[in-house]
Amino acid sequence: MKKLSKNLVSMITLLVLLILILAALYVYGIYHFKTHFYTGSTFDGLDIGEMTVEDAKYAIQNQIRHYKLTCYERNGQTDTITGDQIYMTYQDDGTIEKMLDEQNPNLWIFYLGRGISYTGSVGYTYDKDSIDTVMENMSCFQSQNDVAPTDAKIVDNGDGFSIEQADEGASLDREKTKEAIIKAIESGETSVNFEDLGLYKTTTVSADDPTLTDQIASINDILNTSITYNFVDKTFTLNNNNLHDYIVQASDGSYQLSKSRIAQFVANMAYETDTYGLKRKFRTTSGAEITLDGGDYGWCINQDATTLDLYNALLNGESGERDPIYLYRALDRSSNDIGGTYVEICIEKQELWCYQNGTLVLDTQVITGNHARGQDTPSGSVWAIDAHEHPAVFNEHNNLKVQYWMPFYDECGMHDASWRSESEYNTTTWLTNGSNGCINMREADVAKVFDVMNVGYPVIIYYSETQVAGDQPTAQITVG
Repeated sequence: MKKLSKNLVSMITLLVLLILILAALYVYGIYHFKTHFYTGSTFDGLDIGEMTVEDAKYAIQNQIRHYKLTCYERNGQTDTITGDQIYMTYQDDGTIEKMLDEQNPNLWIFYLGRGISYTGSVGYTYDKDSIDTVMENMSCFQSQNDVAPTDAKIVDNGDGFSIEQADEGASLDREKTKEAIIKAIESGETSVNFEDLGLYKTTTVSADDPTLTDQIASINDILNTSITYNFVDKTFTLNNNNLHDYIVQASDGSYQLSKSRIAQFVANMAYETDTYGLKRKFRTTSGAEITLDGGDYGWCINQDATTLDLYNALLNGESGERDPIYLYRALDRSSNDIGGTYVEICIEKQELWCYQNGTLVLDTQVITGNHARGQDTPSGSVWAIDAHEHPAVFNEHNNLKVQYWMPFYDECGMHDASWRSESEYNTTTWLTNGSNGCINMREADVAKVFDVMNVGYPVIIYYSETQVAGDQPTAQITVG
């Protein structure tokens, strides 16, 4: 019994001692957690258990300094912005003190090992002006990576044209990107995706843009066009072999048919084929080759009108043979534009030959302008007949009437002369008793010429085969 009492006393003593120890520990805990956060407590994921307010602030500051914002960019590229780069600093606003003040130290034992999870924002500052410097050093803003987008466009491949696809590039809108970075930092985000936020500059013209597709279709239509000008012994052609050279790039980057180059094509064609007013070789009836001056006969392309006609034909895809538009026309489109139907007159011989399609239909004596009075018939050139009248009355010349009138130079022309006797048709009358400059002819002869010749037909007049141009008129030429 005495032994039991001794054991009981020992047990009670131990129990009391344990209670005192636990009580001491509890009291210590109360005292400790007045200045320390519960064990296991966190603030926005940061472990602040067993920390004082100052320790927690230091941990938060350290976390802020190690803040990282990862920027996900195009082409798998990334950049990281750190808290140190933007001078991010903890700003004490009393939040940590308030959290500890709200912690009940008497209840620490109930939160043993699990603590309290605090959420909320903590005050901090950063240098917003430093964002520009940070961005300057980001890889996405370096020249080799900052690739501007390019619109789809028509390109010249050397032998043809095609649409080049648009290239989105990798160029960020700097101001929008800065705003997105600032927003992410101030929201405490740890990553930002520039692509998802639509911060990249975009193209405005795609490969299926109607303007491009219509333009390339128009170019292809032009390139598939074939237009030929046939001048008998010369041809000029625009087709797929050379039309590429007539498509040029405009200042806005588009390609179009060049009217100036078409004009140059026409100018070259005119240079090689125009005969109006130019010297030309002519073989006389006797077979001698003489050189005639220009006169007013020949081909002359209306370059402006022909250029516009050709330009529009190419735009409309019109293929085939085409004729130039002329200011003046001759009879034959080959280099020998006189052809086979013409009148040939030799002053020295006072002789006229009329050919029709290469066949001599008339060979006769004529009377030309009076040499003594200075009314010589112009010679050394080829002229085109300007009128074709039957009969003709000249009121300004005493109502002179002739049956046939074919002028070719001012008032100089071929006509019948009823006042002439047969004997006057010789090789000397013209020297002292010639016409007023015209070609006086027998009515029957001029009637044959009238039937063969018409407006625009050539009249070749030369003094002799050894002296093509004779004396030119020094007095006024009139009908008669």
